[in-house]
Amino acid sequence: MTNPFSLQGKLILITGASSGIGRQCAISCTEAGAKVIALGRNEKELAITKDSCQSGTVSTISYDFNNIEGIPNLIDSIVVKFGKIDGLICSAGIEKTLPVKSLKIADFENLYRINTISPIELLKQCTIKDRYNEGMKIVFISSITSVVGRKAVSAYAASKGALVSACKSIALELSSKGININCISPGTILTPMMQKVLNGLPEEVKKQRISEFPLGIGEMKDVAYGCIYLLSDAARWITGINLIIDGGYTAK
Repeated sequence: MTNPFSLQGKLILITGASSGIGRQCAISCTEAGAKVIALGRNEKELAITKDSCQSGTVSTISYDFNNIEGIPNLIDSIVVKFGKIDGLICSAGIEKTLPVKSLKIADFENLYRINTISPIELLKQCTIKDRYNEGMKIVFISSITSVVGRKAVSAYAASKGALVSACKSIALELSSKGININCISPGTILTPMMQKVLNGLPEEVKKQRISEFPLGIGEMKDVAYGCIYLLSDAARWITGINLIIDGGYTAK
């Protein structure tokens, strides 16, 4: 029986692959049979990502997605070197924790540039004719803050919520090309950075934070497996959705 969840032979681009969820997506996608192009700013960390995957399954490219203007040349060079693209995971992102009274225009501009405009430009370039294979699938990594409120992250939440809104319209536009696009909005995920945050909290506060999630704090694999599903042939008839992976946080 053919496995509809397999990524065997597919070429997947992953941004933010030098750490956290992006790195885990690279690892898990290769385990599912994909060839991965891992993109991130830090060459040293990208090398760690590559070493964490089976030999020959990952190629790394150092790129700063602040440079939106360079994305067309980036994607063109990738297609020339590696071939047409089957999947894209946009995991690169930055966060800003500040109350709205302290936010500056530059904070919004920086967050939107990396979190919103960059992935949409990346999608635009990847979906040009002759750059993608039939049945291409795209996943934007958004955030649980796109659907629920949390103090002091209004600018970040707005930039991630914009992805969810844009995804719906883009899904309709790309449907004629047979391309699927979806978002994933994770809750609190136990990345190395989050582990440091939790370790720095008083024990009672830490317990309270964890107790907000009925199934406990999520693991990076939980998000990566969601990405694999949405990139696979099993998700052929799914587009324009926001898949919430939050351990039951929003079920309350």
